[in-house]
Order: sequence, then structure tokens, then C-alpha cells
Amino acid sequence: MPRFYFDLRDDNGIAPDEEGLELSGLRAVQGEAAKSVADMARDAIIAAPATGGRQKMAIDVRDDKGPVMRVTFAFALETFTPGSPPADH
Repeated sequence: MPRFYFDLRDDNGIAPDEEGLELSGLRAVQGEAAKSVADMARDAIIAAPATGGRQKMAIDVRDDKGPVMRVTFAFALETFTPGSPPADH
């Protein structure tokens, strides 16, 4: 089975995956990338300042031959004061 590497990319830079995972193909890669970006999003939202902000992150997937897939995710954290309605987007 081929080995795939899941490099984490966010506003602070890139964290390369040195170990990788052996996966059966692109559907399995896509599923693993979805799990990874969900974990990244959870951690980023928890660590985000209460004053809010926007962040973009990605999982760059590669194999021994080069890039295979990129999964990108962006979020915005908005906090409201009592009595201030959220703005429509």
C-alpha cells in the first residue's frame, strides 16, 4: 500500500508529517484528511482569542511522488456583547 503524508498548514506555517500513513487510495486519503482538518479546526477554535478573528488552514497531502490533495478550511469567530445582534453575512 502507498504511504501518504499529511502536512498541516495554517497562519503560523507548515508542520510536515514525517511518518505518514499507509492507505489504500484516494478515498481513504480524503477520509483521513477530513479527520485531520476537523481536529485542526477544533483546536484552533478552542485556542482562538475571545475577541474573535479569522483563520485559514489546510492539509497538504503528498506521497513519494509529490502532491496528491489539499483540503482547505477557513473559519471566523465572532463574539457579541449583550444586546448587539449578529450582523447578517
